[in-house]
Amino acid sequence: MKTSSRVLLAAFGLAAVVDLVSLLAGAELGHQIAKPLLMPLLAAYSVTRGAPKLLTAALLFGWGGDVFLLSDADWAFLVGMGSFAVGHVCYLVLFGRRRTSPQLGALYAVALVGTLVLLWPDLPADLRIPVAGYSLLLAAMAYRASALGLLAGIGGALFLLSDTLIATGVAEWPQLPAPDFWVMLTYIAAQYLLTAGALGAMYGERRTTD
Repeated sequence: MKTSSRVLLAAFGLAAVVDLVSLLAGAELGHQIAKPLLMPLLAAYSVTRGAPKLLTAALLFGWGGDVFLLSDADWAFLVGMGSFAVGHVCYLVLFGRRRTSPQLGALYAVALVGTLVLLWPDLPADLRIPVAGYSLLLAAMAYRASALGLLAGIGGALFLLSDTLIATGVAEWPQLPAPDFWVMLTYIAAQYLLTAGALGAMYGERRTTD
């Protein structure tokens, strides 16, 4: 691995630690500073590893979602969700037509429908349709991520879990202690594992064609 790649990955890890510790400590300024650094650092790392442009785009649209979700305004939530949705489309195109397990697809479908049925009555009326549409796209991305292998598959599942935790907060369900910590922990892990899985699949494909 190049020195620049190591430095950027270490910087991403440091930003992640600062963000998570800040959330546990209730240090809002630390979170406001660290969170917007996460995806640009991970995207820059992926570029130094020769990542496909779609992976970089997915991470940068995730950065857009991160920035907008720092605001509590309803419009910012919708714009942020839209930015993440475009990122999921980038991931789906990146995954291509690689084969995935239909049984896993069935599990994701059951989880999606069950979650929406439970959340629906408690979601604000103006967010129900956008959340449902976004959830469908997210579940498709999480399912298709497994086409790149175990790491990416776990990353997709964690992304789904992270956004489900956000949705339960929007629905004003009872939350875990330090809910934002768990949202960010699962989200950071998700994006890193998706990146690692995509890079691993890319290098694996190159080896088989050499």
